[in-house]
Amino acid sequence: MKMIKKIVLSSLAVLGFTLFTGVANAACGKITIANMNWASANFMAEVDKIILEKGYGCEVELVPGATMPTFTSMSEKGEPDVAPEFWANAAIVALNKAEDEGKMHSVNKAPITGLGEGWWVLPATLEKHPELTTADAILKRPDLFPHPEDPSKGGFHICPPGWNCELSNRNHFRAWGMEEKGWMIVETGSAAGLDGSIAKAAERGENWFGYYWSPTALIGKYNMQAVDMGEFGGKDNWDNCLVKPEQECANPKKSSWVKSEVFTVTTDNFKKTAGKDGMKYLENRTYPGPVMNGMLVWMGENQAEGADAAIEFLKTQEDVWTKWVSGSAASKIKKAL
Repeated sequence: MKMIKKIVLSSLAVLGFTLFTGVANAACGKITIANMNWASANFMAEVDKIILEKGYGCEVELVPGATMPTFTSMSEKGEPDVAPEFWANAAIVALNKAEDEGKMHSVNKAPITGLGEGWWVLPATLEKHPELTTADAILKRPDLFPHPEDPSKGGFHICPPGWNCELSNRNHFRAWGMEEKGWMIVETGSAAGLDGSIAKAAERGENWFGYYWSPTALIGKYNMQAVDMGEFGGKDNWDNCLVKPEQECANPKKSSWVKSEVFTVTTDNFKKTAGKDGMKYLENRTYPGPVMNGMLVWMGENQAEGADAAIEFLKTQEDVWTKWVSGSAASKIKKAL
């Protein structure tokens, strides 16, 4: 009889634990997160999955995503619930409309610090020539950045053919009067060619000047430094000239790069399902740029996917992510790793 009683009590205990776990999960519910098709967004989605599941009891599914298809699906179908790294420039008007209608929410307008596009140099260049922090200063020294085909000219590296940034860089070249200042464009045939030019210069201790973007593994690996391009030259100059084909941009003006609007966005369902705790986590979740670039370097060097990087990050960067979550959630996440 005692044995039967123990079995019954044990069964009830297991049932009680199961019911408790079910209630905990129900407190958050089912969440879908867009697993975007680039490294930093893939990594962020995997971190969000672990934190929301282990820290807050959500049931999380990652679904394939890309910027515009994900936005369209979120605004029209209400799914996925979260886009961790949404580059909003191309859809800012439609996003504002969706927010006004209560369909979507930009819960974090700075999920990664220090991101964006523009012109960059290698740190060794600034160590030797600390005055070369601005575009104007660099353009006075074409002799320090010899073109690979004509060393008497400065070499300005731009995007491969067909990329939108190729157009804007060619127009910037004219806007800054670079030809008159002794510069030539270095024609880049591919993304690999652009990356290779940076790696080659860094490894040889040579100077390099041109276009790139962050967050990326390359920026992190070589600790590349952004060039100060001055003030933004105005929306009309950017939208109606700098990003257009050369024949449609007769009189380009100098400008910094347009600010990259990158948000973490959610559907209204996430706000209702995940509650205050889930929303607060996403609101707090900001990756310092050097940390993000460092994780991208780690992924590249270890041929790792986002899921592997998420575990590595949570194990080695507690000082970063524990600031995003409650104390109890942090304890649960640490135990689960």
